[in-house]
Amino acid sequence: MASSRAVRRRRKSKRKLKLFVALILILTLTVVGYTAFEYLSGKHNAEGTASADAKDSSGEMNSEYKKEWEGTDNGDGKTNVLMLGSDQRGSEKSRTDTIMIAQYDPGAQSAKLVSIMRDTYVKIPGHGYNKINAAFAIGGPELMRKTIKENFGVELEYYSLVDFDGFTQIVDTIAPEGLRIDVEKDMNFEDSAGKIDLEKGEQKLDGKELLGYARFRKDAEGDYGRVRRQQQVITRLKEEIISLNGVLKTPRLIGTIQPYVDTNLGTGKTLSLAKDFLLNPVEDIEKLRIPTDDNTWNERKEYPIGLVLNHDTEETARTIQEFLE
Repeated sequence: MASSRAVRRRRKSKRKLKLFVALILILTLTVVGYTAFEYLSGKHNAEGTASADAKDSSGEMNSEYKKEWEGTDNGDGKTNVLMLGSDQRGSEKSRTDTIMIAQYDPGAQSAKLVSIMRDTYVKIPGHGYNKINAAFAIGGPELMRKTIKENFGVELEYYSLVDFDGFTQIVDTIAPEGLRIDVEKDMNFEDSAGKIDLEKGEQKLDGKELLGYARFRKDAEGDYGRVRRQQQVITRLKEEIISLNGVLKTPRLIGTIQPYVDTNLGTGKTLSLAKDFLLNPVEDIEKLRIPTDDNTWNERKEYPIGLVLNHDTEETARTIQEFLE
């Protein structure tokens, strides 16, 4: 009798184990299927709006820079990415007014962002002294990497170049109803890149409006205000991404931005970083702007360089290295 009950218990235990394994398998397949579907949906939607000239046969952005990039992963567990914002239009020469270093350390659950003012006066390897954004115009991300390494001693492993269309797509995918921002003043300006027309006050901005907010610099703050708003926007995007709603949209987001982002971060590395970031969310992004206020002065150089932000390069290098540890 006791032997019969023991057999029944073992059979019942095996049925529970089989049921548990089956549920785990179903859950895994559901997650994988959902992730794949969302990724491919985002990629398909993006391919319908991105310029055909901007993509290769796989749907990723054509890159004139990837083969030139010499930065490598040093295996320290941290990821250092050179982030550049481009307003290139068609065959026009590329320019970048957004120069940032993003560092993510999943082990320490920390994220840091360094914004480099575009008029910072630096030595560009092989091309003498100039504003730092000239490095990109002359030699793309690789020359920018070399310039940052020579002047500030910072090694960069990856680069990511995002154009205006890519930025608006990212915002509209993460926050289709808009991202809430407190616009500190009326902002009205128009240039070749588009029109900025925002009213003061807290409101939800769609991708195009948020781009205008981040680009605006026609006030007393000038580029300083623009850098501050760029960092503010990235912080708000981070908050939206790590929300439950944002987590569910991450696979679609990665698929959506692929045709708009020129980067040497492969899909596998991107998904790995996204997984680490979502499973171990960073509470706050530490931010730095260089040159710092106590180590910069305006100085006019001969044409065609013009007005620059000069600084003590060694002091700037110490500041950024201490910040990034």
